[in-house]
Amino acid sequence: MKELWVPLSGALAQQRKVETIANNVANANTTAFKKDRTVFKEYLSAYEKGTDIDLPNKEWAPEDFYRSYGAEKAHPKVDGSYTNFSQGQIRPTNNPFDIALEGNGFIEVYGPNGLRYTRKGNLYVNQDKELVTDQGMKVLGKLDLPEVGDGPEAIDVVKQIPPPEARTIKLQEGRVTINNQGEIFQKGSLVAKLNIVEFKEISGLRKEGNSLFINQDSRNIKKTETKTIVHQGSLELSNVNPVEEMSNLIKAHRNLESIQRVIKTYDNIANKAYNDIARF
Repeated sequence: MKELWVPLSGALAQQRKVETIANNVANANTTAFKKDRTVFKEYLSAYEKGTDIDLPNKEWAPEDFYRSYGAEKAHPKVDGSYTNFSQGQIRPTNNPFDIALEGNGFIEVYGPNGLRYTRKGNLYVNQDKELVTDQGMKVLGKLDLPEVGDGPEAIDVVKQIPPPEARTIKLQEGRVTINNQGEIFQKGSLVAKLNIVEFKEISGLRKEGNSLFINQDSRNIKKTETKTIVHQGSLELSNVNPVEEMSNLIKAHRNLESIQRVIKTYDNIANKAYNDIARF
């Protein structure tokens, strides 16, 4: 019953799709959540061997219709997943420490595992007067570096870069104003500027949890001025459409149930074959 591996591999791949969609639905109300999609790939033994699928150029006989062309060895699998970074709707909250990003930028934050990037703008001031996210990660200030080449001057600039701990944003008591460029003002004075980062290839980011992203290549960061607009007193909603996701989830469940019925049919055929053989 080697053919059983075909529907079994399909069931495993479809289960992964169900889990991905279910996670999207669960985070439909998570601030700035970006939905995920799974990508499938099918392997055919005829393609792997590099041979052509031969269709007989003759008068067809009944046995020609039973040629599988290696289809019994075909198996779908999850080829990967990707994140949809489309803009979520912006909702006013009137909380001065809530910020929403309009554009492709991310807030640079620092936590126990290093630098991370997020669009989740639920910010707070901790007991050390530092601006942090709702997960306690420290929000970092803008770092302006001159454009240099690859020579010795580049090494000198790298040595001058302060550690992330030195770029935390500290605030005093009083009203906080954040303009569209991410500049933070208190009592009419510029206190700091949020480090809003844009990337050359946004698909190069790797998701960590439901709201954090990791950039594994520093060359992926744009050096030019960002075009992202910061909205104070607002939050970006999830880009998940609950109705669409529920529809996709129902379809995926039905496909999974169909595949499970096929597997059950194979199992019944095998049991019947074993029982018939045992009678002889």
